[in-house]
Amino acid sequence: MGAKRGRTMTAPVLKPDADAIKKAATCLLEGGLVAMPTETVYGLAGDATNPDAVARIYRVKERPVFNPLIAHVASIETAFGQGRFSEAARMLARHFWPGPLTLVVKATHTTTVCDLARAGLETLAIRVPAHPVARALLEATGRPLVAPSANPSGRISPTSAAHVAADLGTKLDFILDGGDCSEGLESTVIDARGEAPVLLRPGTISPNDINAIWPGLTRGGEAGAPISPGQLLRHYAPNARLRLNAAAPGPGEAYLGFGPGDATLNLSPSASLTEAAANLFSMLRKLDETHDRIAVAPIPEAGLGLAINDRLERAANRD
Repeated sequence: MGAKRGRTMTAPVLKPDADAIKKAATCLLEGGLVAMPTETVYGLAGDATNPDAVARIYRVKERPVFNPLIAHVASIETAFGQGRFSEAARMLARHFWPGPLTLVVKATHTTTVCDLARAGLETLAIRVPAHPVARALLEATGRPLVAPSANPSGRISPTSAAHVAADLGTKLDFILDGGDCSEGLESTVIDARGEAPVLLRPGTISPNDINAIWPGLTRGGEAGAPISPGQLLRHYAPNARLRLNAAAPGPGEAYLGFGPGDATLNLSPSASLTEAAANLFSMLRKLDETHDRIAVAPIPEAGLGLAINDRLERAANRD
């Protein structure tokens, strides 16, 4: 299965029962690529120990090879064997895993995550996902899986199997349909190598959540080569031009609302940031299909709004 190239038919979309998990695991162990649901977004999964499979992911996504991938593993114990975790980093892992948190740590000399997946760095970005389909697939393969978002690099992340099929359906082997993703935003990424945690990418686990376990969180990681995904200035982007913090749409603009009021689509009429996060990527996709300009209502910067605004700012960046 992994040897397939130049596919012209859309990959089979499978209900993730035991038989489908077995087929998908076999495919991955043979070097193939499988779209799997996670609680954050759908991931383009490949065997993290297989450089050929990892290279195929970079090609399929048209992703820069200097942009490292996150390794997903089935258990905390497995993660601790792949990277060097301080006691504080272990506290974060034990508190938030399984879940939408990625930790950047120094790789051990015995890590099985290949150099290409780590972009040649001495660091390792790793997490234990909570989604039952992702966990079943990890357990069936018995290996770490890299699983960047299953979409072309820099574009809007997929939160449903239909999004994956539309974006990459002819370039992978299987799509496991686990329904819509519950979180809707990629994982929070923390550089956990130092004496205090550093926020590299905000997500649904907030800075306050992190500080409650390991105080002293700062924000960083914008300068220089990325050490984790989600640090490129333009990312998560539609074809349409975005105008942020818009009180109302201009002529010809679609309006992506938040809170009470008229809008083309509304992230959350009740002003729930949790609902807005879950809807963000799917609504951007829908508006991108019919409009070339999108105005976006102001989103509060507090709590989960930090992550939503991070995605919107990178999506709007034209540099």
